[in-house]
Amino acid sequence: ILPTLFPNVAYLGLLVGTIIFSLSAGLSEVLLSPVIASIPSKTPDRDMSMLHSLYAFGVLFVVAFSTLFLKIFGQGSWAYLTLALAAFPIIAAVMFMTSPMPDMESGEAEKSSDGSSVKHRSIGLLLCVLCIFFGSCAENAMSNWISGYMETALVIDKALGDILGMASFAVLLGVSRIMYAKYGKNICRVLMIGMVSAAVCYVIAALSNITVIALLACVLTGAGTAMLWPGSLIMMEDNVKGVGVSAFALMAAGGDLGASLSPQLLGIVVDSVSVSDYALELAIKTGLTTEQIGMKAGMLVTAIFPMIGIVVLLVTISYFKKQKSDIK
Repeated sequence: ILPTLFPNVAYLGLLVGTIIFSLSAGLSEVLLSPVIASIPSKTPDRDMSMLHSLYAFGVLFVVAFSTLFLKIFGQGSWAYLTLALAAFPIIAAVMFMTSPMPDMESGEAEKSSDGSSVKHRSIGLLLCVLCIFFGSCAENAMSNWISGYMETALVIDKALGDILGMASFAVLLGVSRIMYAKYGKNICRVLMIGMVSAAVCYVIAALSNITVIALLACVLTGAGTAMLWPGSLIMMEDNVKGVGVSAFALMAAGGDLGASLSPQLLGIVVDSVSVSDYALELAIKTGLTTEQIGMKAGMLVTAIFPMIGIVVLLVTISYFKKQKSDIK
């Protein structure tokens, strides 16, 4: 509303709105997972996966709805689109106010444990936070940049790129999480497969000069990264006992930090490489533009996140196995 009513402070209006909904979204991320974890269930891990699958389909709906809306009414109608989207958190607020909530552990039980137990729990939680951080980096770098990558690096029309890229990415993200919710087991193995496949997809997307292959690599990253965020939460629940809402808050903070850092790093690499002499020389040799080379360089650098994630995950799995053998 502010940019429309007061065009001279348009940026301030966007900034205030962004801060408010970012804080709100952060609170939702912190609270929804422990709510689901606290509901009595025979398959809590599958419930968690189902919860996060709905995030993916929310992304799909917003991308499809926004693309169609702006295509019909034009880019200048973005304020009306934003007002329309504001209906969803209002509906969610009413649903929260009328829904019964399960009792949730606050984490106070930790204080009664012996020092050794608290230490092991802290180390285990820290490792899980690192896992969700690198998993979030792998997921969100692609989800934030896939549309721009399609348009700039692969020279695909923006509206078509949004549908083929972002929407397809979200579909695979959601379907993969639903498949785990229905059939999933052995979350550590699933996480490892996800990290490895994400790393491979980033490298192929960056280095392939064949548009279809690069497009498929970008989209398939959705399937590879699908369980990295919810799977880290499941792994934490299974292996770090006696934690409460504060642990989910810490996990959410790790995931959100990854969601902020990796797309930003990719953007910095794109900007830096695009204006470099190296990109200019390479553009002459390859026939690509400097912007395309910058995009590919950014995608290649971002592959480091799932690669480091593989190492962190191996350490985490080894640590939890050792803990279980020591207990026995």
